[in-house]
Amino acid sequence: MTSPKTRRAYHALAVAALAGATVAATAVPGYPQSSPSADQAPAITLPKGTPAGTTVLTAPSEPGTPALPGPVAAPAQPSANMGILSVTPDQGVAGTPVTVSGSKLVPGSQVALTWSTASATWMVQAEPDTVNYLGRANNEFAVDVASATVGADGRFRVALKAPQDFGGVHDIYAVTSGQEVAHGGFLLMRTVTVTPRSGPVGTPITITYSGLGPSLYTGGASLLYDNHYVGELMANWTRGTAQAVIRASGPVGRHVIQIGNAIRYLYLNVPQSPIPYTNGATVTFSVTKDDGAPAPQVDWPVSVAPTLSARTTLQATGLDAGSAVVPSLSVDRGQVGTPVHVTATGLASDAPVQLVWSTVVGNRVDCASTCWAFASTSLGSATPVSGSLSADVKAPDGLGGWHVVQLEQSGKVLGQVPFYLEESIVGQGVSSLVVKEGQDFTVHLKGVGWTQLDNTVGVDYDNSYVGYGCGFNSNGDVLIHLHATGGPGTHLIDMYPMLYSLSPSFASTPYGMVPVLTYAHDDPGLALGYRLPALRLAITVVK
Repeated sequence: MTSPKTRRAYHALAVAALAGATVAATAVPGYPQSSPSADQAPAITLPKGTPAGTTVLTAPSEPGTPALPGPVAAPAQPSANMGILSVTPDQGVAGTPVTVSGSKLVPGSQVALTWSTASATWMVQAEPDTVNYLGRANNEFAVDVASATVGADGRFRVALKAPQDFGGVHDIYAVTSGQEVAHGGFLLMRTVTVTPRSGPVGTPITITYSGLGPSLYTGGASLLYDNHYVGELMANWTRGTAQAVIRASGPVGRHVIQIGNAIRYLYLNVPQSPIPYTNGATVTFSVTKDDGAPAPQVDWPVSVAPTLSARTTLQATGLDAGSAVVPSLSVDRGQVGTPVHVTATGLASDAPVQLVWSTVVGNRVDCASTCWAFASTSLGSATPVSGSLSADVKAPDGLGGWHVVQLEQSGKVLGQVPFYLEESIVGQGVSSLVVKEGQDFTVHLKGVGWTQLDNTVGVDYDNSYVGYGCGFNSNGDVLIHLHATGGPGTHLIDMYPMLYSLSPSFASTPYGMVPVLTYAHDDPGLALGYRLPALRLAITVVK
């Protein structure tokens, strides 16, 4: 491991050397298509002051997730006579050819080169009736990236490429016999790609920002469109590579897209900051024409296996521990009104079975204590035949997220099975597809949830964040009131997942209450089975 004292010293040198540096928009590939490393990173520990019951989430496995830069290195101790490694060049983007050389070492000794890296992830409290968002956590460790044999002259020289990794300053150590005998470093810089660079209103624009760091102040990014805040980008689970898709908006002509370092909002004087190497880029996009309002669209995140078994907050409520009933559903997720076939075995044949939807009611306003409670909705009843049940129900109109369908017989809950109610657009999504300039219109959604992962949606109007809608108090039904502005033509409404961080209060919950543009790959809900989409609508404004 690198010593904190050494890291701080090298970091100070890097900051001094890079003051005022800028990062251009450089062509880089998207997420690297490498398999996760077989070597597991050290576990991340809870930060000091984290509330009791906090879980550090394990990142879901996703095809294309960047691997660790190498196998985890064995622990090593710094030498009392630390030498200096020559690293040429000492900064660049991922893939840059790098030469590392050392001298004044023991001839014939074996040297391992280690690269300091990290892991970063999200933290939550998964409680019986909700999930609370509690920020992020990270750790630091070293991986082996090369090895060499010291020559008779006491020197070695290794050629390698800067790995795809979190950005920032990386310590490089020459390790022999469990001792770090020489030290150097490499600054992994940031790159930005925006593609395409032109197209009509509504064109999907993919923005890839690589080189984000693993720490609090280097781990987030902010996106502006024509000086309007669009939302935030994160890259905890994608090792510093954030990817977001927005839509081209505005009149025909050139528009400015700016991306840079941030905790929620853009850091506008990064060259004067303690992390001057965290700059982004400014590029232009040309809107070529307005072909009219595109159809409503739901962009779902990646489909991954949850890594936290408590993903349904109601799964154990009231269940008879001695029951042998085994229920199942034809589908385990869907929007309001989705037909679901319920089957079960192990029931008594002489008594009807009540099918019950378990949920909660309440809100988060001015809560000195719990402001919500469990509630149940009947889905109907059926009588088993030879101990087996077969019934058809529909997903009810209510709060989105994880629920359970419970089977009650003779006053006991004998079985239950989880169902995830998805967010959805009602009808065409907007009260009117054509709106006069200055008039009000509404957006209608169903299935918005109640946890801090899914009870709000962040609303962008023409890539400008205007506010959010909450679905808890209204039982998942959200009616958002907006104004038609921007002049005649097509105007876009894009709604993204948010991380609600106002209640309960915790000092380490940055990145909350703004649209999460990287919801598709880096959102804590993915680890609990929440698939929160971007909901995309449009209107035509007329005089």
